[in-house]
Amino acid sequence: MSKKILIADDDNEIRDLVEIYLQTEGFYIDKVSNGEEVLEAISKKDYDLVILDIMMPKMDGTTALINIRKEYTMPVIFLTAKSEEIDMVKGLTLGADDYIQKPFSSMELIARVKAQLRRYTVFNNSNKSIIKIEDLEINTDMHRVTVAGEEKNLTPTEYKILELLARNRNIVFSVDKIYESIWRDKYSVSDTSIMVHITKLRQKIEEDPKNPEYIKTVWGVGYKI
Repeated sequence: MSKKILIADDDNEIRDLVEIYLQTEGFYIDKVSNGEEVLEAISKKDYDLVILDIMMPKMDGTTALINIRKEYTMPVIFLTAKSEEIDMVKGLTLGADDYIQKPFSSMELIARVKAQLRRYTVFNNSNKSIIKIEDLEINTDMHRVTVAGEEKNLTPTEYKILELLARNRNIVFSVDKIYESIWRDKYSVSDTSIMVHITKLRQKIEEDPKNPEYIKTVWGVGYKI
């Protein structure tokens, strides 16, 4: 499957140029023009890497990076002009993984992108047993769930539902899809067990089960994390 890359720059020519360079390497590309659009895009799709211009309208790259690092760990590469060296250093301090100065060559861009994707893949493989979403942490090797460091005692079914949703963050699962994924059997419309399990799961992991932070209801569709 192609790696998904988000390009954020308010300069149309730069965005199109970066897209052309990376599409020739087989990457899937989305493009946005400011930091607000970056945050909206990554909330809807799982990107493998973000290329982020520093100077953008509405929300600059540094502010966008601060918000990205509150929830996401994908590599972020800054695009900078020579006059933005101070901002570039600040960006690296805040969590950017690399930077590319404008103007740049196609070979430099591709090499830096591939290097960051390799490092991230190695990191993910070495930590694949841990799923962390804000204060919620799931150790899939030990079947252990903690919230803000406090261990939660889940039933096997509750754990399976939580892991399914956590591994597929932002994807909405219908009740029948959850049922068939957990029990490997055909869902019956009259079966309310999934709703009961999710209610109990929320009581264990949510600070306020009536206003859940983790397991969200998408009305008329299903559930997601």
